[in-house]
Amino acid sequence: MPATSFAGSGRPPVGAGHARDSSAPDAVWRTRHAPDPVGRILSPCVAAAAARTRDTPAMSRPIPALLDMFDRLLAAPSVSCTDPALDQGNRAVIDLLAGWCAALGFRVEVQEIPGRPGKANLIAVLGEGPGGLVLAGHTDTVPFDADLWHVDPFRLTQREERLYGLGATDMKGFFPIALEAALSVRGMRLKEPLILVATADEESSMDGAKLLVAAGKPRARHAVIGEPTDLRPVRLHKGMMMEAVTVSGQSGHSSNPALGNNALDGMHRVITELLAFRAELALRHRNPLFEVEVPTLNLGCIHGGDNPNRICGQCELHFDLRPLPGMEPEELRVTIRERLARIAGETGLGIRMRPLFPGLSPFAEDAMAPVVRAAEEFTGHAAGQVGFATEGPFMQQLGMQTVVMGPGSIAQAHQPDEYMEQRQVEPAVRVLTSMIRRLCADA
Repeated sequence: MPATSFAGSGRPPVGAGHARDSSAPDAVWRTRHAPDPVGRILSPCVAAAAARTRDTPAMSRPIPALLDMFDRLLAAPSVSCTDPALDQGNRAVIDLLAGWCAALGFRVEVQEIPGRPGKANLIAVLGEGPGGLVLAGHTDTVPFDADLWHVDPFRLTQREERLYGLGATDMKGFFPIALEAALSVRGMRLKEPLILVATADEESSMDGAKLLVAAGKPRARHAVIGEPTDLRPVRLHKGMMMEAVTVSGQSGHSSNPALGNNALDGMHRVITELLAFRAELALRHRNPLFEVEVPTLNLGCIHGGDNPNRICGQCELHFDLRPLPGMEPEELRVTIRERLARIAGETGLGIRMRPLFPGLSPFAEDAMAPVVRAAEEFTGHAAGQVGFATEGPFMQQLGMQTVVMGPGSIAQAHQPDEYMEQRQVEPAVRVLTSMIRRLCADA
């Protein structure tokens, strides 16, 4: 989910050396419950499962138990943010995943993001040949409001059948589940490869996914992006554009408007034009498969002027536009710029529009794509749509038919005390295992 929907903290995130303070809010709760050997609070059913895993001979399990992997991934901070003061690398997460994939027999490649120290992608391949299935996710998280958390964001805390931690649902928790599914087919002859992809900076710049496209890999036939959809397949989502419009005029004494050219007056014209364009888009474009059937244009924030008795010299507006599948972001930008240029010509104001980030294309996959049909069969749910954006368009650019489907709910993403429902873990492992068998072993 893109960084523009951050729950930003306004303070530096806790770093890799974050101490697990015994006075933290979860400590009182923890004293009344027996932790497992790595300090998590486990319900009886989860504790029993963990005990079974610990009792399994080490030679039969080359990677840690699922909840151990979950805990270790949460313990590696990987906040990505457009604010350099909050931004962190993800290499610790990538290195953990690379080691576990190698232990399962995957061939591992780490792609370093050019010009971004500490940022990397992982491409891990099990099997040979063309085609195959990609299980993909991002390794970064959004910033967080430390004072609003009641558990340690950087450890796995399990309460009332919920798995808490920063990234638990969005979306570090997907990777232990994907690895567990890969473990379940260990030793099986794969006719097409299984590929695990872990990207950097999905929450801010999409630089990780862009690097995959630039490198032209991985190449596969199918992809599952494990974003939190409550394990319901998704084949449609809107695109996302975030733009800034700057109106530049001439300041002067407010007692005589002729002494300047008011940028706020010009911005009034700009806003009127954008609202008219929004209404036109709603009339021309509609998709009943979406909860909000029309493209949306939201005026997000505005800043201008400095004093009541001065003619405003500059004003800036930020807005968000969510196009439907079939609408091209760059064409929309061209249309808006043309309309704003007319205002500039009529008023003598300088009007400039620039993207706040490159934007994301809408995502739509063929309802009859084998990966979509398999996801529907194994979950029992028809493929639908979501309101948030994903790396789906990038996987499609690499030639993959793609479905978005993973455990956890978007309602818990970017929130204090983020969690994944424990009841979704085992079904998610089963579904991914079935997808691997269908699309790799039975291909």
